[in-house]
Amino acid sequence: MNTEQLEKIRNGSGFIAALDQSGGSTPKALKAYGIDETEYNGDDEMFDRIHEMRTRIVTSQSFSGTRILGAILFENTMDRSIDDMSSADYLWSVKGVVPFLKVDKGLADEQQGVQVMKPIDGLGALLDKALENRIFGTKMRSVIKSADEAGINAVVDQQFEIGNQILQAGLMPIIEPEVDINSSEKSACERFMRDAILRNLELLSDGHAVMLKLTLPEEDNFYNDLVKSDKVVRVVALSGGYSREEANARMSRNSGVVASFSRALTEGLSAQQSQSDFDQLLDSSIQSIYDASNT
Repeated sequence: MNTEQLEKIRNGSGFIAALDQSGGSTPKALKAYGIDETEYNGDDEMFDRIHEMRTRIVTSQSFSGTRILGAILFENTMDRSIDDMSSADYLWSVKGVVPFLKVDKGLADEQQGVQVMKPIDGLGALLDKALENRIFGTKMRSVIKSADEAGINAVVDQQFEIGNQILQAGLMPIIEPEVDINSSEKSACERFMRDAILRNLELLSDGHAVMLKLTLPEEDNFYNDLVKSDKVVRVVALSGGYSREEANARMSRNSGVVASFSRALTEGLSAQQSQSDFDQLLDSSIQSIYDASNT
């Protein structure tokens, strides 16, 4: 594991840009960016368009390691190039941004009020490829919708089980048990989830630590024990469907938690914008998320 990258992620000022929309969420992301489904045919063209969007973001003068700690990539992005360099090498060597890779294969159908991850077939080979591409860490997402303690334990236990495989491979796992912001039992879900995370942190081998990506909580500073744990490198927060304004407001009230926003980062960006307008809006978005993350 790159010690310079670890130091930046552990102690740096900034946030993590989530640029990891995959097959299912890409059409929605493109539509928000002003590219309709009629403008591409099939997955290959769709992924070409989303790579053009991501390239425009990361090559922008507004996007750099001075305010952005890391970026989470989809496998298809890792496999491609930016300015004739591998995407991960471009992020770190040119921009000073630490590269992560989304490794999950999506969600299983809901049971016990949660959606665990589908089996990650070929995980070992994917982790080997990530190491070859000089990726620092990984991210994987599950979803919690109801305050079913057994279901929530299943989500968190699965995350840590796979997280341990990722640690053994020499990569840093971002564990993401997302609590649905629309859950009528959100606070209770958060209590069960926090307990399950604390229990699993106790079981980590000596010298091992993980990152956590969590929904912004109903109670400010609810994750303080996780922020302070020596088994947690950094606690980052997803925007989870909140507007950028709402997500930033919640973020600023949670000390030690930094953003890992996707849709809230790209909100308002459009393929039709001039480069100067695009850079200006991206700059203001990045600054607002940076400011909220450094409270």
